[in-house]
Amino acid sequence: MTDQLYLDDSGVREFEATVERALDDRVVLDATHFYPTGGGQPNDTGTLRVLDADEARDEGPTGAGDPLAVMDVEKTDTVYHHLDGEAPAEGTRVRGAIDWERRRAHMRYHTAQHLLSAVLLDEFGARTVGNQLYADRARLDAEHPRFSETDLADVEARLNALVDEDRSVDHYTMAREVAEVELDTERTRIDLLPDSITELRIVEIGGAEGETEPFDRTACAGTHVERLGAVGEVTVTGRTTQGGERERVEFTLAGT
Repeated sequence: MTDQLYLDDSGVREFEATVERALDDRVVLDATHFYPTGGGQPNDTGTLRVLDADEARDEGPTGAGDPLAVMDVEKTDTVYHHLDGEAPAEGTRVRGAIDWERRRAHMRYHTAQHLLSAVLLDEFGARTVGNQLYADRARLDAEHPRFSETDLADVEARLNALVDEDRSVDHYTMAREVAEVELDTERTRIDLLPDSITELRIVEIGGAEGETEPFDRTACAGTHVERLGAVGEVTVTGRTTQGGERERVEFTLAGT
């Protein structure tokens, strides 16, 4: 099983790994910082460059040959990297480079989505039931009959006030049985996860200065910024009714 390094550190842009399996135009690495599609977050893209043994040992990032584009990343039984050419042979050392502009946008949008989910739950009791983010926009589906224009304006103002406070965004692991007892399941949405997942990665947005309780805690395996200030200005661009008393809220972030 590939060591999913992106779960520990979302800020790594380049890394070295070994090809464990080569399958035509796909490779499985022993470890990766490439994020696979999941949880409403698209996969990372970037490149893999084969490293000469001496260069890998002595010169670090210098690679041998032209880089292969990483076109798609998916996680099933393990993490598969889809390339734009023939996969390097098993045992080959490679250097991965993340398309940082794309990753950074996804990190900002995913963190903003957590913030929006928390605000909608606080203000309207509206639980998030779906989301999808891109590099230039995002949407969230919530259990609510209809948000008015005033509601959306208030939500936008609250989001930006929280961003301006630049609260911390942290992550840690917790046993599922402990989380189900100690955490607010309305926020963590543990009920949406398969029973086979027994260890949860919790993403936590810190409370205001002087508060001991966090603002939000959610079970999530996505990538996030380290502080809310990095999210930037949030603009709520609209809403649509999805039926069954579900509303879709759409938003963008400054600079994307």
